[in-house]
Amino acid sequence: MSKIIRHGINEDNAWSEIVEAGDYVFLSFCAGNVGMNMESQVHGALDDIEERLRTVGLKLESVVKVDVMMRDVWNIPIMEKVFRERFKGAYPARKTISTDFAHASGENGLHVQIDAIAYKKARREIIIKVGSTTILTMSL
Repeated sequence: MSKIIRHGINEDNAWSEIVEAGDYVFLSFCAGNVGMNMESQVHGALDDIEERLRTVGLKLESVVKVDVMMRDVWNIPIMEKVFRERFKGAYPARKTISTDFAHASGENGLHVQIDAIAYKKARREIIIKVGSTTILTMSL
């Protein structure tokens, strides 16, 4: 098994922004444009996801699963509109739940937060040696 790499570790609250484990990358607490309308916040959360994915060499198309936490499930059609614009048919599996955010900043605060899992084909290298001479090296 390949090693697990954690990025953006938050010691105070005991979580990591990004965890690379094998062929998968896990992102948590993705949000953006807090205090703005729902559509802007969904775009902000997806912008946050894209920015984090770039740090590990991935794009939004790599996302295979999202968990969307929303304050008001009646805003699902707004979220779906933004997903259609941003994912362009390459939709991830999705779970959407309603929650009252503990750190919501009141009525005009956080309305959506997304956790995501992206697929990253781990590079594997095959080295064939005869004695101490390398005769073939392949990256898969």
